[in-house]
Amino acid sequence: MPSADRSVERLRLVGILEGISFLTLMGIAMPLKYLAHMPAAVKYVGWAHGLLFILYVLALGHATASKMWSPVKVLLLFVAAVVPFGTFLADRWLKTQTRPASPTVAV
Repeated sequence: MPSADRSVERLRLVGILEGISFLTLMGIAMPLKYLAHMPAAVKYVGWAHGLLFILYVLALGHATASKMWSPVKVLLLFVAAVVPFGTFLADRWLKTQTRPASPTVAV
């Protein structure tokens, strides 16, 4: 597997983990903090999410350097990390960046 594909696969993996941590933070930890008065949930899930967000930005930088993506693509992939469900949508596009091109049949 070429290095560029590995960097995209790494970005996809970190993106999925970051997306899960974001949804866990917003959908579980925050309600626990404000409705059940359990601030520890936000502390630990927030810490994990912050670490995964930093890893996502680093993986995005590495994949960008490998694939030579345009600034618009990079900006959209970054924005995907701060929008709920965004990394899951970005993953659909990232899958196309690692698939081998399908052969075309001449008629």
